[in-house]
Amino acid sequence: MTPTITAFEASPDRGRGLARDMRVRWALEEVGMAYRVRLVSFAGLKAAEHRALNPFGQIPTWEESGEEPGEEPGEEPGGGVSLFETGAIVLRIAELRPGLLPADAAGRARAIAWMFAAVNTVEPPILERATAVLLEGDRPWRDERLALIDARIRVRLDELSRALGEAEWLDGAFSCADIMMVTVLRRLEPSGLLEEFPALCAYIARGEARPAYRRAFADQRAVFEASRAGG
Repeated sequence: MTPTITAFEASPDRGRGLARDMRVRWALEEVGMAYRVRLVSFAGLKAAEHRALNPFGQIPTWEESGEEPGEEPGEEPGGGVSLFETGAIVLRIAELRPGLLPADAAGRARAIAWMFAAVNTVEPPILERATAVLLEGDRPWRDERLALIDARIRVRLDELSRALGEAEWLDGAFSCADIMMVTVLRRLEPSGLLEEFPALCAYIARGEARPAYRRAFADQRAVFEASRAGG
């Protein structure tokens, strides 16, 4: 079974590895699963074909097709599955191949809880900050709003740093939870806020040093370079 994911034809992150297909690419590289990428233009995101995969017109999406070696046609796990939302896709990858979820039930549950924490608790104020910086820079209340957002982010980063402590990863061995959390935190790198939390900076660096991360980043970067060369 070789899945197909979608990614930006010309990513607005300018090759910095911030687009959300990075999370999916990283997970696929960690488990050694081959995959295909279908590039989508901004206009294509709103087309009916893409909205059939993601009703919100976003990337990435996930489509399963084909069979694993040795399986009879139609016997692959969950044949015909299509998904959107990176948390759901990364979890699907972790369920299909070993290496991203603990073997024990309690450990799996904790890893999934941390995945939810990454996108539901840590990421929202980070995305709110991006909106304030990118879209509200000319508003008279922008600086006051940004200060309030940064204060909320600092609270979350302090709580996360305390929970991580001196551990290498969030809960035992590296898992899909760390993929989600590291990619969420990386969005803050230009802000300078992370520098106030050395343990989190070291945590991100450990994630970025993983060979699977580097392969995923290089693949995503290559798409940006190709779009720039062709544009």
